[in-house]
Amino acid sequence: MKNKGVLYLCHAAVIAALYVVLTFVAAGFDLASGMIQVRFSEALCVLPYFTPAAIPGLFIGCILANLLTGGLLPDIIFGSLATLLGAVGSWYLRKNRILVTFPPVIANALIIPFVLTYAYQIPGGIPLQMLTVGAGELIACLGFGSILIQCLKPVQKHIFPAGAPAAR
Repeated sequence: MKNKGVLYLCHAAVIAALYVVLTFVAAGFDLASGMIQVRFSEALCVLPYFTPAAIPGLFIGCILANLLTGGLLPDIIFGSLATLLGAVGSWYLRKNRILVTFPPVIANALIIPFVLTYAYQIPGGIPLQMLTVGAGELIACLGFGSILIQCLKPVQKHIFPAGAPAAR
């Protein structure tokens, strides 16, 4: 492939755009923020399984989604960093399609409750919020993300020809 840089940039841009759109869909159901959240866009956090371009795509997509849905500055910063950490962790665990789903769950369950408590003043306590945010992330990443991997596996060579080879 001659234009790997262009393909990488296009993959990142499409992933960022999908993240924003899916966050808006979740926001329409009041699931994109708050103590109980299931961001459908977080299912995309498994895409480092297929391509490293997912890392900047997810990070930029999360920044844009948080900005466009009216997130507060701590949420824009730390929520996006949680997604970035999850994406990097997924990249390092990309050889296993089950383990690849866990870094975003862990990063968000550990970081987002502090944002909810201190930026949004949401009551309930950090331990409870870790459970609720973690449960939402499990639904998005382990549930929807695993389905996404299964659906993309047969066509991965056509969609991600320059990406890292995924495990079996």
